[in-house]
Amino acid sequence: MTGLFAGTFARGGAAAAVSDDAWIRALLEVEAALARAAAAVGLVPATAADAVTAACADPSRLDLATVVARAADAGNPVPPLVRSLQDAVGERDAVAVHVGATSQDVVDTALVLLARRAVAEVDADLAAAAGVCAALARTHRDDVVMGRTLMQQALPTTFGLKAAGWLAGLDGARLRLAEVVATLPVQYGGAVGTLAASSGAGTAVRAALAAELGLVATAVPWSTVRLPVADLAGALGAAAGVVATVAVDVVLLAQSEVAEVAEVGEGRGGSSAMPHKQNPVAAISARACARRAPGLVATLLGAMEQEHERAAGAWHSEWPTLTGLLSTVGSACSWLAESLRGLRPDVGRMADTVAAAGEGALAGALAEALTPSLGRGAAHDAAAEATRRARDTGRSLAEVVATRTDVDVAAVLAAATPDLGEAGAQVDAALAEHEQLVEGAP
Repeated sequence: MTGLFAGTFARGGAAAAVSDDAWIRALLEVEAALARAAAAVGLVPATAADAVTAACADPSRLDLATVVARAADAGNPVPPLVRSLQDAVGERDAVAVHVGATSQDVVDTALVLLARRAVAEVDADLAAAAGVCAALARTHRDDVVMGRTLMQQALPTTFGLKAAGWLAGLDGARLRLAEVVATLPVQYGGAVGTLAASSGAGTAVRAALAAELGLVATAVPWSTVRLPVADLAGALGAAAGVVATVAVDVVLLAQSEVAEVAEVGEGRGGSSAMPHKQNPVAAISARACARRAPGLVATLLGAMEQEHERAAGAWHSEWPTLTGLLSTVGSACSWLAESLRGLRPDVGRMADTVAAAGEGALAGALAEALTPSLGRGAAHDAAAEATRRARDTGRSLAEVVATRTDVDVAAVLAAATPDLGEAGAQVDAALAEHEQLVEGAP
């Protein structure tokens, strides 16, 4: 994406990895690798393959303007690119250009290469965001925060556990993407998948091409069985969902009425009309980018129904859609990493919110403690009076209860203390899993 909104929706390394220039480079990389693979199995002279490789490495030798201008004529950019390559290397070495291949072989393999590079950028931003979440979970392991369910206050939890949940989601998204990338396949089948134009060496060329590019060689072409694209779409969509969940938590916690976190960014977050505002722009932008992902995923899954040996339209729809999906998910991850880096939790504010919500539980514990001596009705009235006294004097109910001599104060306070269950242990477990993932990273 270029222009006015690129700063928001084409942020980070993934957007650059799927640019038009990156597409051209990937297509040329496939043609160069195919020439070398054909030479490796004896289909073309090594000197011709070297000439093709050299031409692909120097795009200035090619008439790329004509390639772009004529890309729509055949429904994809490969036919004019092949002609330009043949012209660049000359008649003798042109035998090593596009050996035994069809356009889909080159486009699909280039798409896989582009996706692998863009996912590497996505992963880097996910890893950065996860690293911040790990630090937050460790630092705030036991700091209480009000848990909220169905957008309402529920029971106390810890900010460490909240951050650990974010961490587990981000790490899980990374693992799913890594699994998909590790199985990305080469595409090579020729016109209708029979390898008829490869002089009996087609499967050998496919294996050599896969080795050249570091991809998986398949037993048959996947021309209309689009599982590799669907797997990418699913993993990217899941990553976007995780990012959006973390981002919306930040946005909600940063609301003025809540103010339990703030997003601090140099020169960012202001309003055109209200100078006092400090908007969590990075988290908001992460949500905006992530929100574009489900529609793109749906388009790619909808395009899986493809006819015969090459689809008429569904295949073509994948190119800009997957490109856009990689870009928008990468942008979301980049924004989230920035948001979390600038996140400032206010643990005092969190504790105050929990304490205020706990007044009811403490009043109930006081009434329960007074019931044996006063009776249920009188005990209820005494607890209500203690609550009014706390409110009128500006003290906490706990302070008022602490002055009483007719109850076991320690027992009453303990009965109203938030039960955080196994929050700390779960934080520790998430951090241990994260460390294993980090240690196992290449």
